[in-house]
Amino acid sequence: MLLDVVCVYVAYFVAMILRLSDVNVSTIERLVYMEAYGRIMPVFALLCLAVFVLFKFYRTIWEFAGTSELMQIVAGVTLACGLSTGVSWAILQQARFPISVYVAGWLLTLVLIGATRMSYGMIRRVRRRNLQREGERIKRVMVVGAGEMGSMVIKEMKSAPESVQIPVCAIDDDRSKKGTRINGVKVVGNRDSIPRMAARYDVDQILLAIPSARNSDKRAIIDICARTGCQLKTVPALYEILEGNEHVIIRDVDIVDLLGRDEVCLNTEEISSYLHDKTVLVTGGGGSIGSELCRQIAIFRPRKLVVFDIYENNAYDLQQELGRKYPWLNFEVLIGSVRDRARLSHVFEVYHPDVVFHAAAHKHVPLMELSPGEAVKNNVFGTWNVATCADQYGVRRMVLISTDKAVNPTNIMGATKRMCELIIQYYSRHSKTEYAAVRFGNVLGSSGSVIPLFKKQIEEGGPVTVTHPDIIRYFMTIPEAAQLVIQAGGMAKGGEIFILDMGKPVKILDLAEKLIRLSGYEPYKDIDITFTGLRPGEKLYEELLLDCEGGCEKTAHELIYIGSPTPVDEDVFLCGLAELRECAGVDNLHMMEVVHRLVPTYTGHAEKNDLLARTAAENEAEAEKEKSESK
Repeated sequence: MLLDVVCVYVAYFVAMILRLSDVNVSTIERLVYMEAYGRIMPVFALLCLAVFVLFKFYRTIWEFAGTSELMQIVAGVTLACGLSTGVSWAILQQARFPISVYVAGWLLTLVLIGATRMSYGMIRRVRRRNLQREGERIKRVMVVGAGEMGSMVIKEMKSAPESVQIPVCAIDDDRSKKGTRINGVKVVGNRDSIPRMAARYDVDQILLAIPSARNSDKRAIIDICARTGCQLKTVPALYEILEGNEHVIIRDVDIVDLLGRDEVCLNTEEISSYLHDKTVLVTGGGGSIGSELCRQIAIFRPRKLVVFDIYENNAYDLQQELGRKYPWLNFEVLIGSVRDRARLSHVFEVYHPDVVFHAAAHKHVPLMELSPGEAVKNNVFGTWNVATCADQYGVRRMVLISTDKAVNPTNIMGATKRMCELIIQYYSRHSKTEYAAVRFGNVLGSSGSVIPLFKKQIEEGGPVTVTHPDIIRYFMTIPEAAQLVIQAGGMAKGGEIFILDMGKPVKILDLAEKLIRLSGYEPYKDIDITFTGLRPGEKLYEELLLDCEGGCEKTAHELIYIGSPTPVDEDVFLCGLAELRECAGVDNLHMMEVVHRLVPTYTGHAEKNDLLARTAAENEAEAEKEKSESK
């Protein structure tokens, strides 16, 4: 504002000097005009500032001023000078300036005001050239979304002095916006024109500023953008920024945005009826699914939330997060293992939980193939311990987190999870506690999942490793999985295996190619993809139902189904578990024989990978050899 006042004073002073330099103007006239100048200029300056505020001179970003901003200056300055002239003629009367002074003053004011604002652009361009010399490449940006968020992002890119991004065009599906300008950036078309406009405007980066759009629309737009070869970034929803779920305004587009489904609709009344004002225990609460369960449960204001986990770092991080985000929440974070029956019994005795979510488990397939005894001890007998405590201490409901790998398992992790389901079904027939299991596929972004691995490999320049070109998997987001688990828990009556609708399976090779493109690279050209072969225990596709389970029974929720329970000889099952307990981690060769008996659909052979089992087999073979030789 001060600079504008100076510009107005200087413009009219120069206009006065030019007029008074005429030899025909007397000294007396010069003195009169100078006195009038001193009287009227404060009024001139105030009127100009008022008009400039009215025309939003001080709210406009001038770095990339175009034709519309230039017309804004012309209109504002003309109105300001016109009003000032009218006031001058009304006040001065006897000492009115010659018409030439008003005209010259208007022209000079227009030049000075315009120059001060247009200089921002010159300074910005000089700075960008300097940055380029220093090695920072200037990126030409296409903004998808000409709404409030798009406008805000464009302003941010223009105003931030350290920004090396230039918004060159905008995209919006609203036909009425085509040809309009958002903070000086032209809306050039809809989503279908993205590839063509990206080429025309030489775009380096595409920014998605459509946080409120449906996930199906986002996926369609991202698919189109991926074909351009441009780097993709996105803006999270405002509530995510406010809640602290996003640390930066703009982040990379990742595969979660591409595969994420529309928001899950929950029956909050049904969930609240069994979680609100109840004591809830979550085993494995520090893990990917367990921690998200804790966040979702907190929303329903339980009387107390008890988090139980063996990994102290995960537990500590969750403890800090819960205390920060949910100050009203009454919770405890406890360290312990579900394999420790005495520790579990003490926790149940002290807190008397009403509801238990059992998420504690060893889940990494290749690692469990090398240590099958640990998978059995932790998954099978950890679940047995939790289920037994739930029965002993009168827990109202227990929900087991299972996996699609329990269906016709080819690995020991899946086989142990199938036994966990059988334990739940056994206890449901012999306890007042309502036991249920929830079976679903892979979750995006969980610890050890393929997405973080692919991202790391891309950052390192490749290659991206895929086990097999035909391998497919089901995916859902961690929040979606946790929400549906909680919803399924509200439906439990006892003995159900709930199956979540995972949508369409995803080909891992397609996943890798899309993630490379989203990162701004071309698959097989910039980043190579190599095939490493199936890992121990890995199969090409996952299933959600056993053959003997038949079809699924629909529930009130469109994404949740119930599989038919399978008949099991309880005496044989219990004897097998007792036998398994004796040999797990001691004689893994015998252990694997028992696993095959208890889970007939298991087709894997972890004994071939486990050192303990291999050693036992070698010793057995050596003993047989010596025995035969002695004869």
